[in-house]
Amino acid sequence: MTSLLQISDPHFGTERPRVVAALLRFADAMRPDVVILSGDITQRARRHQFAQARAFMNTFGATPTVVVPGNHDIPLFDPFARLFRPYANHARAFGAELEPSFESRDVLVIGVNTTRAYRHTDGEVSTEQIGRVAVRLAAASAAQLRVVVTHHPVAVTRVHDENNLLHGRARAVQCWARAGVDLIVGGHVHLPYVVPLHDAFAGIGRRVWAVQAGTALSSRTRRSIGNSVNLIRYSTDASDAFARRALVERWDYSDTSERFERMACHDLALDGAAQGALAAPAG
Repeated sequence: MTSLLQISDPHFGTERPRVVAALLRFADAMRPDVVILSGDITQRARRHQFAQARAFMNTFGATPTVVVPGNHDIPLFDPFARLFRPYANHARAFGAELEPSFESRDVLVIGVNTTRAYRHTDGEVSTEQIGRVAVRLAAASAAQLRVVVTHHPVAVTRVHDENNLLHGRARAVQCWARAGVDLIVGGHVHLPYVVPLHDAFAGIGRRVWAVQAGTALSSRTRRSIGNSVNLIRYSTDASDAFARRALVERWDYSDTSERFERMACHDLALDGAAQGALAAPAG
């Protein structure tokens, strides 16, 4: 079994020290095979906030990581930096690659940068990004769990979160579904949930799931939802590459026990490799 730890929206600069310590203990106990950090790494894209985030991620040692920026990781109050070097501090901490990926025998994880300097809060995915990710997905093996990481959500569960939806999401979901994606994971709205995209979007002929994470470490929580992370466990039958399942476990921080506790588990059945030819997204 392969496990992926999804951490989102830590907003370093607003992190809660006890939650940071608890998450490090949790990760040490779970020993994930991959760590995904799905954006809003910092609160205000400041150099010292990125340094704190880098130090936190260094605690995972040799564990592979996939880190994508969020809208908070672009300077807000420095117009020159926002226009001419929006990712300078991110690159200093995490390297120049804004769309990293990881691949092993069992998983393919593809990062997509959905932030734009000209957008304040919401995000966007371009035709070029959609096509490039689809080509990568289509080349995956039948046994691999195929995961795309965006910061901005492709589906929401509440009407007043609709303004946070990713621009270009319909083309992206449909194209990536044809190419074989299993999970599209993200953050941004600080709410954890799982949505069946094959029910939410027309024309999807296979099961695809949106997996959203809450804020892992920040004091900027939403109503009754506190700090949380997702642990995704993936298994496949060695004798049948099409018998694949993913368990998406939501782990919430408890102020009482000062540790992360499992609060929910979604058992997701996954389809086999995508059927039919890969089609490019329309204009």
